[in-house]
Amino acid sequence: MKLRKRIMKNMVLAALCSSLFIIGAGAGSSYAAQVPTPSKAPTETIDAATLSHKWDKTFPENTKVAHQKITFHNRYGITLVGDLYTPKDMKQGEKLAAIAVAGPYGAVKEQVSGRYAQELAARGFITLAFDPSFTGESAGEPRNTTSPDINTEDFSAAVDYLSTRNNIDPEEIGILGICGWGGFALNDAAMDTRVKATVTSTMYDMSRVIANGYFDYEKDEATLKKERMEARKAISAQRTEDYRNGTYKMAGGVPTEVTADTPQFVKDYHDYYQEKRGYSPRSFGSTTGATLSSLLDFMNMPLLSRADEIESAVLMIHGEKAHSRYFSEDAFKKLKGNNKELLIIPGAVHTDLYYKMDVIPFDKIEAFYHQYLK
Repeated sequence: MKLRKRIMKNMVLAALCSSLFIIGAGAGSSYAAQVPTPSKAPTETIDAATLSHKWDKTFPENTKVAHQKITFHNRYGITLVGDLYTPKDMKQGEKLAAIAVAGPYGAVKEQVSGRYAQELAARGFITLAFDPSFTGESAGEPRNTTSPDINTEDFSAAVDYLSTRNNIDPEEIGILGICGWGGFALNDAAMDTRVKATVTSTMYDMSRVIANGYFDYEKDEATLKKERMEARKAISAQRTEDYRNGTYKMAGGVPTEVTADTPQFVKDYHDYYQEKRGYSPRSFGSTTGATLSSLLDFMNMPLLSRADEIESAVLMIHGEKAHSRYFSEDAFKKLKGNNKELLIIPGAVHTDLYYKMDVIPFDKIEAFYHQYLK
């Protein structure tokens, strides 16, 4: 008797599903006859011609490379500003491979990403170092907001722009992410199949470090879970205050002062972001930090969840002595295929790969892009 009831129930469910399919198919056919109106692309809110072209970078200008300010928009309608670098010996009508560059987390194009972009342009690529949404010269309010989704999208928006330039081969576009933007670069490579090659340098997994703090492998899961909940409660309460006050509390940038007790990697950050070699007034790493409420999204939306599905080539670079080395090593374990490589730089700390031209392996990076952007 029970078996008979089960069979009858399954037959009723099957009949119901079949009727819904038929109704859906009919509705689909009716809908297909109507051509939906496309959603209109946003008008860019910043005119590149009005921006200063004064050399205000934290690295010296290479006279073999031309640069210009450009703007483009992402799918959220935010206008982004970038520096486009091109080799001065580029021939008329020639199409080159291109690379979009961003990072570190909290930095702007006048700092690390511009340094990488200019050097790679000197080596024969067209490169775009851009300010992320809400940051630097790019648009977006409230200022210095970050998001695992929007910041990943910023890379794809840069690929949109590069793909439509007549001096770039759209089949030869790569991306390069530094520090926190290394995580966003891998996240984008897992999503955007137009990205043919990805390089990460001194990578951070921002969702992991924000959710768990540094060196989470030293804690058990119960402790991590408790700490995450405490952080969620504090930041959620701050959201109420932010809305009430009409302002957004900032998380705080790199410390302006350090002491003998300050961890060495924090001293390294200070020596870059707060000293002449790397300070920029537009950088929230040098100034205010991100909006505190930004941190909640990273806790709840982990990056790299589809890293194992990246089919395109990936080169991950990290310093042997970097406090953050475990981020690259653990992310690399997720990658599949024989076109993935992890390169450890002997003796290097995290910030050495920000600015030390004799430490950053540009020869290796150049060879990697030449191999896979063709």
